[in-house]
Amino acid sequence: MKYICIEKPGKVSFREIDIPEAGEGEALLKLLYGGICGSDLGTYRGTFAYTGYPRIPGHEFSAEIVQVGKNPYGFEEGMVVTANPYFNCGECYSCQRGYVNCCEHNETMGAQRDGAFCQYITMPVERLFKSEGLSPKHLALVEPFCIGYHGIRRAEIEKDDRVLVIGAGTIGVVAAISAQKAGARVDICDVAEGKLEYARRFGFDGYIKNDEDFLEQVNRRTGGQGYDVTVEAVGLPRTFLDAVDAAAYEGRMVQLGVGKKEAQFDFTLLQKKELKVLGSRNALSSDFSQVIELFGKGDIPLDDIITNVYPFEDGAKAFEEFDRNSTQMLKVMIEF
Repeated sequence: MKYICIEKPGKVSFREIDIPEAGEGEALLKLLYGGICGSDLGTYRGTFAYTGYPRIPGHEFSAEIVQVGKNPYGFEEGMVVTANPYFNCGECYSCQRGYVNCCEHNETMGAQRDGAFCQYITMPVERLFKSEGLSPKHLALVEPFCIGYHGIRRAEIEKDDRVLVIGAGTIGVVAAISAQKAGARVDICDVAEGKLEYARRFGFDGYIKNDEDFLEQVNRRTGGQGYDVTVEAVGLPRTFLDAVDAAAYEGRMVQLGVGKKEAQFDFTLLQKKELKVLGSRNALSSDFSQVIELFGKGDIPLDDIITNVYPFEDGAKAFEEFDRNSTQMLKVMIEF
């Protein structure tokens, strides 16, 4: 079989290897669709904090079960599935308390370990989720949606809360949609006019250009009170500070973005505002189940989240063009 490999920053190649064999408790999967995550793009650019080289990217995917043994979950050959790609150690303090999404030794596919961008992969059956009637393309959106959904769950949003999501990339958009579904009034913010324009099709309440007038726009949108919840979905020092500044007194801030740079700021502002700062990492199995159920209701414009689909043989081109045109693309997928 063939697989996509990021040899080093800026270089993608195709390699060949034998089709893997499923071990006990595993299923052999044939890839159908795979989404290029922001972390995959960061690996390509050399800016992602949690990876090494060479690396097989990919942890957002749908696949068909080619081979599976008897199992207690009802999985059978021919079923279309997705999977939880965050491998936890099961032994650290976080895992002992059930917080497996923030395992101290977490290995996410495509980041700390090789990922799914192969024609065939094996996965533990306990990590699989049935499609429940979703199309393979929509099923490949479940994992990235879970990232934003988990962060919004962390914020404990109540009806009519004012929420600002900073970053109108895929994770920002799905976090904003998740906040909408929780009953919030949602504004979204970005430096790129094109991303803001594209985000308008999702029907958020407000759109803020992140420029020198950022705080003036925040005050105008909130009557000078700030947002009940701010969500940082970029991973830069500047947007982290924006999320702190835009939050209301006794507000909540969720940190979704991943970056390598440090932020210097007046930490007393956290004390002054009594601001709750919540990190959000990966997602839980319950998030996967709930997002699949949410997709099944049919009222989320999933096709609008997917802006580009490349055939498998154009995998290198997909990374190159996403790198050059990331402000005009939302979710980029590879069709295997």
